[in-house]
Amino acid sequence: MSSSSFFLTNQFLLQSDLAEKLYYDYAAPQPIIDYHSHLSPMEVATNRRFENLTRIWLSEDHYKWRAMRAVGISEEAITGSASDEDKFRAWAKTVPQTVRNPLFHWTYLELKNTFGITRYLNPESADAIYEEGNAVLNDGRHNARDLLKSYNVVYLCSTDDPCDDLAHHQSIRAEKDFTIGVAPSFRPDKSFAVHDPANHLPYLERLGEVAGMKIVDMDSLLSALAARVDYFHAVGCRISDHGLTQLPQHRPFSAALENEFKQYLNSGGKHAFSDPDAFVFHLLTELCKRYHQKGWTQQFHLGAIRNNNSRLKLKLGADAGFDSIGDYAQAERLSALLNHLDASDQLTKTIIYNLNPADNALFASMCGNFNDGTVRGKIQYGPAWWFLDQKNGMEEHLDVLSDICLLSTFVGMITDSRSLLSFSRHEYFRRILCNLLANDMRNGSMPHDEKWIGGLIADVCYHNAKEYIGVE
Repeated sequence: MSSSSFFLTNQFLLQSDLAEKLYYDYAAPQPIIDYHSHLSPMEVATNRRFENLTRIWLSEDHYKWRAMRAVGISEEAITGSASDEDKFRAWAKTVPQTVRNPLFHWTYLELKNTFGITRYLNPESADAIYEEGNAVLNDGRHNARDLLKSYNVVYLCSTDDPCDDLAHHQSIRAEKDFTIGVAPSFRPDKSFAVHDPANHLPYLERLGEVAGMKIVDMDSLLSALAARVDYFHAVGCRISDHGLTQLPQHRPFSAALENEFKQYLNSGGKHAFSDPDAFVFHLLTELCKRYHQKGWTQQFHLGAIRNNNSRLKLKLGADAGFDSIGDYAQAERLSALLNHLDASDQLTKTIIYNLNPADNALFASMCGNFNDGTVRGKIQYGPAWWFLDQKNGMEEHLDVLSDICLLSTFVGMITDSRSLLSFSRHEYFRRILCNLLANDMRNGSMPHDEKWIGGLIADVCYHNAKEYIGVE
């Protein structure tokens, strides 16, 4: 197929002249704030130069890995020992078969925006595109920081364990001439894993070491985590993150459970802890109070069922593309946690992410219960995430958000990605947003006032997140 029929035109996803005007005048010029990603701060700190397209595009992307497995590509050519060239050829074989999957759109946005490539990737074009892309990566103007600047990124958050030393973040902060904000986010998930003593206890030992204390009971565990919150805050962290299937049930952490936790620690896990929900609820709420004290934003990513394929997890590890949507009960537990914190006026700014589309309205309606007039959009129905960050998912998310919350206060899109090329997803979201609002204006369900609606679009794409996160 010739490049003259290439589908990714300036009108991509924009179905009217009005949608184009809203996008190009109000959305596209806005800088990017990406407040949740899994990017490596090392790549930014060292201004990494990527050797080839495979290294920058395929080596960390489990979305692509899932698609490649689905079309019959061997693991050898995905995460195995095949050459970078052969892995790229395997991806080129896969791409034509991703039509109507968001990967098809993302692939061509990333090729166009980063490399200026506007032709189809397939087995026939693979080698030429690989060579062309590699030439761009090696021109000295497409290192990690150049890529951030090319996408107009002004602030991004990585995802960091409390035990991380944040050395790369400190290195970045020390550079006065580098103006892009790169901040850690505090993700203490491993500290909750009392149901898994084989991994939990070694982790708590390490946590105690980096915090400069021995963890012997709940008080010392909380002290260790508080010390790490203080450390993260000093290095610029203003946001926490928690990835949970569902929030724990609200059960008190009694004196008996306190003694049981001591036995659990002292016995090396031989005395199993009987009430993980009580443990997690207490630990999580105490951390949330600390976030409130610091003025942080807290995030809850809820609903994933992880590591479903035990055979391949043993072979490849976690985060390799074997997670999916779970069907957990969410409403009562989410309400109980937020209400517990609100009751003592210690509920900080909160973003809740839903993975199961059946629960979209549930999550959106929960937000309104705990807005209190102190912060604009204090409780946020977070952006369409993971399996839902595709066109249908984003449109449904925006509809539910508009119906039940306020679109005008929404803090916009994230990449949730490990790839520097994934900032094209902000463009994808912005085009969908502008087309949706233009359609409403054209059919008379919204005022046909370009500046009014354009201002709302600019807020959603940039200004709301800037104010909410506190980006300087």
